Parts: sequence; structure tokens; C-alpha cells
Amino acid sequence: MTLKTELLPHQAAAVDKLRGLTIGALYMEMGTGKTRTALELIKLRLDAGKVDCCLWLCPCSVKKNLREDVLYHCGSFPDNLVIRGIESLSSSDRLYLQLLRLVETHKVYLIVDESSLVKNHRAIRTNRIVALSAVCKYKLILNGTPISKNEADLFAQWNVLDWRVLGYQSYYSFAANHLEYWTVRLPDGRERVDRTRVRRVLNTDYLAAKIEPYTVQVKKEECIKLPAKTYSEHFFSMTSEQEAAYAEAKDLYLANVDEFRNDTIYRLFTALQHVSSGRRVISTPSERMQTAPIFNAPEDNPRIQALLGEIRSLDGEKAIVFCKYQSEVDDIEQVLLHVGVSCVTFTGKLPQKKRQENRERFRESAQVFLANKTCGAYGLNLQFCHNIIFYSNDFDLATRLQSEDRVHRLGQRHDVRIIDIYTDGMDKFILSCLRRKETLLDAFKRDIEKIKKGGGSL
Repeated sequence: MTLKTELLPHQAAAVDKLRGLTIGALYMEMGTGKTRTALELIKLRLDAGKVDCCLWLCPCSVKKNLREDVLYHCGSFPDNLVIRGIESLSSSDRLYLQLLRLVETHKVYLIVDESSLVKNHRAIRTNRIVALSAVCKYKLILNGTPISKNEADLFAQWNVLDWRVLGYQSYYSFAANHLEYWTVRLPDGRERVDRTRVRRVLNTDYLAAKIEPYTVQVKKEECIKLPAKTYSEHFFSMTSEQEAAYAEAKDLYLANVDEFRNDTIYRLFTALQHVSSGRRVISTPSERMQTAPIFNAPEDNPRIQALLGEIRSLDGEKAIVFCKYQSEVDDIEQVLLHVGVSCVTFTGKLPQKKRQENRERFRESAQVFLANKTCGAYGLNLQFCHNIIFYSNDFDLATRLQSEDRVHRLGQRHDVRIIDIYTDGMDKFILSCLRRKETLLDAFKRDIEKIKKGGGSL
């Protein structure tokens, strides 16, 4: 492997700390160059004969961009570097068996990029990555931050590297020593521990001390001077018809909430989001959720009208618009094309090749880039744009931060403007949780009695 680009000082310091270790974690915020740092560590192992190939696991949406980054730094793509999608390990037994043969027949350096995607210790992909890692001597995890929710995120990620670092072979032994759960009082007066809600994490100093020898953490403000991020909010009012549909959905789904079943809570959240976004819920809580448009034409939707106002105020500047639902993307695309605003889409509905074509069209000519965060939050370098509009938000703080960093990274020359479009109810609840970095589930369960009595922010 040949590297054509030089290390920045903070990257060189990271390499110096990890060069003598078989495992390591690069917790480097977006835009600080963790790919270049990882490539240096890979080259050191290859040159020393410690490994003969590298398996780089990353989100599927990142593969194309990662290949471009590797080409940029190496000049040509190394024939001993294999890139595969993390999500594919869940769905493809064939891929898993192929990779298992690879690690069993070669000296493989395993890289797990965006390791927050393997924080669920029960997930198929997590268990398969742990099985692959057990055969590999050299391993590295990459992520923007060690945790997105709380220190419980650490267990699965470090189990990929080596369970001996934290000292727990199972999540249950980890939880017994570090997690305190909420206790809920049942109607009959008995108390029950709710193991879906972490009240607090114990002995965090122990965890920090255990991972510190193997960890490099880099924050943008410590090593890179980037323009500021400015936040603003655009409030709109729902129509009377929307408000009636919202109240109906809230009453119906709230009555079906079981505090011990998170799925019933998320169904409530989803139903309310659909209505505030312009779609009526036409199914019952026990059925698969189905929706229908409230408005005869998308341009009558006050949320889309708010978006149009923000896009017009940009006076032709490029903007990324993040949505939660495919139906939102479809409606916005229809309206923007009708009013003469050029746009491209970047969602899971499109094949990878078309997504990359649309990314180039956005760079070259289109004004608006319509994406959902599951596709657009990871791996895209869009720093030629400095405006982000969140048309709607999901429930994940980590993907929110990742999506902001698509433009707030090396190469950005302008202040980054971030706008949230919102209305009363669920939208305001989500924004307040994002600002406090609190999970929606915990906030809802804390205030559930108040909400059921007609109070609270829902």
C-alpha cells in the first residue's frame, strides 16, 4: 500500500499511540480524518508482515465514498483491501460465510467503521462481527464519538475488539456491574424493574480507565478551525383538519400504550409524526400502520409551504433537506420541480449507482439534495454546501449529529446554517429531546402520567 497524502499532526499523534497495539479505537469526530489515520495503521501492519489483507466493514451507504477516499489517499485502490457493508451481514448468510473464510485463511486486519451501528449486543450483525473478530489478531473500530446514548453503548463495540478490555464476556455481567434501571410501580402496588430504561450508568471511571490505553479521541475544535454552526427554527401551524386528525391519533394510540412495550410507544410517536407531516393515520393500533394524504395537493401542506419559504430565502444557494419518510421526499420533489427548483433525491428507494449519480448532480448543478438520514447521514462529503434543513427528525441523536457533519468538516469555508421545521406536539417534543441529548423513550416514560392526563408536550 502506498500513501500519497501526509498525516496532519493530530493524525500522526493517533498513529503513534496505536502503532504498537493489536487493537484500538479511533473516536474521531467527522471531518478530522479518521480514514487517513486508519490507512496509516493498515500500512504499518502490512509493511511489517503482521497482516496480509484488510477487511473494512462500514455502512452500505458509505462504501462508494470510502472507496473514493482510499483512492485519493493511495492513488490507486489496494488489491488487499476489502470493503463490505455492515448491514449486509444481517441479511446475507452467503456474505458472512465468505468473510468467515477470508479471516480463517488470511492474516486479516479488521476495521469496523461507524461502530455505533454494532452497539446492539443482540443484533445478528453484531454477533457475526464478533465472530469474525475472534479470528483476527489486529482490529480497529472507528466512530465519531464513544457513545451516542450512554456508556452502555461501549459493551458491544469493545466486545468486537477484545472482551478482556472491559472484563465482561456477556452483556448481563456488564449490566449487573454498571447499569441501574428504572423501577415502575404497577397498578396493584407491586414494583417492576424496566430493563429497557437505563436510569444511570455506574462506575464510569472504571470503564474510562479500561478503554483509555487503546483509545484516541479527537474533537474538531481541538485540531481544526471550522466555521461556526448556527441553528434556527421555522414554526408552522397545522390546519384545523390536521389538528383534528392529530387529536384523534393521539387519543387512539395513547390509549394503546403499554409502558413495558416500547413498540407501542414508538407506534404512538410514528402516528403523531405522520399527521404533523400531512398524512392521516387510517389503521388501528393493532394493525400495520397505514396512512393517507390529508391534503388534496402537496403544495397545500403547511410544512411544505414552510420549506419553500426557507429555500426561497437562500436566494439560489444549495441546501440539503433531510426527511424521515419516503412520502415526504416524494411530495417535496413534486412541489420543487413544479415551482422550478432543481433537486435530486438520495434515499433507500434508489440503487447505489443512482444515488451516486444524484450526488454528483447536486455538486454540479442541482440546488436541493433531498435525503433521508438513514442514507444521507453517513459517509457523504458535501462541504461545498453550507445549508441544512431538517424537514422532519427521527428519534436518533447519533444520526442527527452525523447528518450535520456532512457539511461541517474539513473544506467548509462558510458558516453552516441549520434549520429545523417544526410544529406543536411531537415535533417540539423531539427537538427538546435533541437539544437536551435525551432519548425520546426516556423522556416519554418520565412524563407518561402527565401526558395521559392531557399535559406534557405531546
